[in-house]
Amino acid sequence: MTSTVMEQPLNSYHLIAQTCLLAGKIILQNGGETYRVEDTMVRIAASYGIADAQSYVTPTGILFAMDASVPTTRLIRISERSINLRKVSLVNDISRRISGGQLDVSEAHRLLTEIDELPFAYPVWLQVLVAALASGCFLIMFGGQWHDFMAAVLAGGLGFGSVVVLHRLVPAKLFAEFAASLLLGGLTILLVKSGLALDLDTVIIASVMPLVPGLHITNAVRDLMAGHLVSGLSKGVEAFLTAFAIGAGIAAALSFY
Repeated sequence: MTSTVMEQPLNSYHLIAQTCLLAGKIILQNGGETYRVEDTMVRIAASYGIADAQSYVTPTGILFAMDASVPTTRLIRISERSINLRKVSLVNDISRRISGGQLDVSEAHRLLTEIDELPFAYPVWLQVLVAALASGCFLIMFGGQWHDFMAAVLAGGLGFGSVVVLHRLVPAKLFAEFAASLLLGGLTILLVKSGLALDLDTVIIASVMPLVPGLHITNAVRDLMAGHLVSGLSKGVEAFLTAFAIGAGIAAALSFY
């Protein structure tokens, strides 16, 4: 009888730890800030009676520990990250429901598992189409001519689609971004030489906008302002390397112009 009484709380503590880690992993993998991950995990733990939970988050890993009375420490590694703010929003909603006492730990873990297994909100073809149209809109916003609208649409769609395809074939994201920028720049040069586009610079600038790591830069600044120096600096370096790969690809294409 005594063993059963002690075993049940221990299993419950393990489930709470798994729930906290799962919520943090989903947010971190889908474009959330580091301080948001830590705050969400600690709030969920506090809602289930763990008052002294501690979490330490970097862009590549999460370390979570219960209080001294519960010797439970977990570490998970984050190997892939993308941008899916819909999942971040869903986890935030579940966290608020937990804080309001509307979900028990088993139900919360089940809902978070369902969110983690959700496919990306939009298919690849739709992402490429929207990136292409956005490139055309950026062209007009930057003062380009309507004559170059379709050139920016074609180049922007090719660049974004190339990143998606190449990243699946080659694990190195920087190589995929460099190759996509090279293809984008090459296509733009061909369009200008053939007379289908007039302003080379504006078309290239508009076409690379869907590749610019805007969210990474924003998250890096917000993490630095929140005092997460390691995460802020690492995200800033990642954004810088992405921008460097894009610029190097465009420069390589222009060197043949």
